[in-house]
Amino acid sequence: MAKPDPVLLDPARYPFACEIATRFGDLDTNLHINNVALASICEDARVRFHKASGYHAALGEGRGSATAMVASFSIEYLGQGYHPDPLTAHVAAERIGNSSYSLVQLIRQGDRIVAFARSIMVMVREDRPAPLPDEFRASVQPWMLRP
Repeated sequence: MAKPDPVLLDPARYPFACEIATRFGDLDTNLHINNVALASICEDARVRFHKASGYHAALGEGRGSATAMVASFSIEYLGQGYHPDPLTAHVAAERIGNSSYSLVQLIRQGDRIVAFARSIMVMVREDRPAPLPDEFRASVQPWMLRP
């Protein structure tokens, strides 16, 4: 993935933000937050975003075999993060397709950008891609990346 478009690096465009504590165990031998730990932090932020936005209910998860799963995850490491300062994860829905949607995440520590990530989520029913429910399409609008 190429370096993200600079407009994606503006935290004001993201409707959701959460603070995630760093742990000493997240450090690598250079005392930076490890790349694998940053991927885990992105996962934590994605789950918090889904909970806050009501995505699971709008997707119909828990009713039958419907679920959303990660089909693709990419991350650009744009800076270094350090313990013990927390990270702020900004999250937004970027695109809504027929059976998939993409989320973008901006990870910052203070005023420094640490990472940018993109996840492609696919609606799955009975082990196959399935159309996103209309309820989901309606509920996602407030959570879209802002212009």
